[in-house]
Amino acid sequence: MDATQYIKDLGLAARGAAMELTVATGAQRDAALRACAAAIRRRRPDIQTANEKDIARSDEFGLSRAMVDRLRLDGAAIEGMAVALEQIAAQDDPVGRTISVADRPGGLRVEKRRVPIGVVGIIYESRPNVTADAGGLCLKSANACILRGGKEAMNSNLAIAAAMREAIASVQLPAAALSMIDNPDHEIVTAMAKAEGLIDVIIPRGGERLIRAVVSAATIPVIKHFAGNCHVYVHSQADLEMAQRIAMNAKCQRPGTCNAMETLLVDRAVAQRFLPAVAAQLQEAGVELRGDEAVCRLVRGAKPADEADWSCEYLDLILAVKVVDGLDAAIAHINKYGSRHTDAIVTESPAVTEKFIAQVDSSSVMVNASTRLADGGVYGLGAEVGISTDKLHARGPMGAEDLTTYKWIVTGRGNLRE
Repeated sequence: MDATQYIKDLGLAARGAAMELTVATGAQRDAALRACAAAIRRRRPDIQTANEKDIARSDEFGLSRAMVDRLRLDGAAIEGMAVALEQIAAQDDPVGRTISVADRPGGLRVEKRRVPIGVVGIIYESRPNVTADAGGLCLKSANACILRGGKEAMNSNLAIAAAMREAIASVQLPAAALSMIDNPDHEIVTAMAKAEGLIDVIIPRGGERLIRAVVSAATIPVIKHFAGNCHVYVHSQADLEMAQRIAMNAKCQRPGTCNAMETLLVDRAVAQRFLPAVAAQLQEAGVELRGDEAVCRLVRGAKPADEADWSCEYLDLILAVKVVDGLDAAIAHINKYGSRHTDAIVTESPAVTEKFIAQVDSSSVMVNASTRLADGGVYGLGAEVGISTDKLHARGPMGAEDLTTYKWIVTGRGNLRE
């Protein structure tokens, strides 16, 4: 297969669908989203059968236990996809919304209005629920999308996409509004990244290696999420019981996700009281601890950490742990080694909280809450198309509004420039 021609064919169809979506009403697009939710529920047996095929091949692809967990679609996960689509449908329409309007001298009216981006390319790995989330958010924002999931989830992704395309067509919108690539060839990714004039922006979700490869190849804009090296900092004025619950949840609730804690920072003033207890609980849950010299003195079984551990996104039951000398040292460590994804502080001090919020350069800052809460659904977005660690054009969990841009509309009465 010629990858460039393959993407050109998909891109032209998607471009045509995007043009149709620009004149579809919000009510039509919401009807399509509700139809997609109903189709996913109706096709649940087919989706689960497809997912079981992917799970059966997980050893072939060398997936870790955490990655298999991300791949698995049980009944609750499928229902969750349908519910997310309904939640997206219930949101206000971001398209056509006036951001600002002003009457200028000479009778000009200048309006800034939200509009779709056009055609959005999304590349992702392992998590087949992204097919529904990304497709739904693009539909809500009147964008066509071209989706390329990982080969390890190919059957699941195709089953979900087939249900959604059928539903979109059932409400007289173009099925090409959602295209699912059925070829695992890596050349497809390169072709997408170079599809100028066909794809307006590309959003890669997955390991840092994938994202850097897309960025390196791209001749179109890329919204990046390089890694999820998330921190929890336990301050000297923390409620230590709360801190222990947060640390356990942030690391163990679902370790294969990008918002799981990868580094625990503990203030030296409370390290002796806090570390042995939380370490024992983490180790009982199967977490391997890699610590600095102070941690290794306080925690039996902790392995010495090396420099690479402080910047590592493990996506597994492994945790780097460091004792720090106060707030400034914690902030400096996070800004040096973090990935600008999600970082948390546990403290009872309002002044310390405000300084942490102001100086930690991350898309989400959590105060007395688990990093696992950094999520589009939790934030009220219904779902997310990705979590951007960029500062432009979007930052953090991206919902439907983040898949829009704007245009200026200037209205006059024969006005001329003098």
